[in-house]
Amino acid sequence: MKLISWNVNGIRACVKKGFLEFFHEMDADIFCIQETKLQEGQIDLDLPGYHQFWNYAIKKGYSGTGVFSKVKPLHVTYGLDMENYEEREPEGRIITLEYDEFYLVNVYTPNSQRDLARLDFRLDWEDRFLSYIQTLDKEKPVIVCGDLNVAHTEIDLKNPKSNQNNSGFTLEERGKMTRMLDSGFLDTFRHFYPDHTDRYTWWSYMNKVRERNIGWRIDYFLASERLQTRLTDAEIHHHILGSDHCPIALQLT
Repeated sequence: MKLISWNVNGIRACVKKGFLEFFHEMDADIFCIQETKLQEGQIDLDLPGYHQFWNYAIKKGYSGTGVFSKVKPLHVTYGLDMENYEEREPEGRIITLEYDEFYLVNVYTPNSQRDLARLDFRLDWEDRFLSYIQTLDKEKPVIVCGDLNVAHTEIDLKNPKSNQNNSGFTLEERGKMTRMLDSGFLDTFRHFYPDHTDRYTWWSYMNKVRERNIGWRIDYFLASERLQTRLTDAEIHHHILGSDHCPIALQLT
């Protein structure tokens, strides 16, 4: 089984930059996207053989997630479906698909913003999200994919020293990722490639940054530890353009 995740930074723009060519080339069983930046009815993707699921943000041109799946899921949930979670989750950041043997959670984690103005919101959101996937994990294994907006360790970004306490590399955000992994989840890329450096999934649009590979690894596939024996590879398709992020892949039996 092949799973793909890609922050497309606007699916309408990405379609004009080769999204469909990559989509069909990969022939993934499940293809997840984040930061779709559209509302219902603003795009019509012709994807024969795939069921399509979209979670739109209320704010126009902002956030949003989508999943395209060959296999029809047993159940689909939008947002954090928790009894005590009172918000509607208006930013369209989560889609959960239940399959026979696992849950798939496609997520676009909130950015704490350049001046960290949204850090407190982000940290509270992290607590709610962890509680949510832990609840799912009690029923069956969970695969989490998407833009988690954090570089976990120093080898996950090009310039760790100059980015200390910047958005996406604060001790608080990294600590939330550590807690998530310690609660029973694998960073699948690091599972296969624990020491690989210069493997990034996001680059600034600043001049020549991507060409020089000055990037961050902030897109992930996480998996319940009990899925470890089923994992066969994790990939970063750094050569694929069309967004400021590149696609990532997970393969499992």
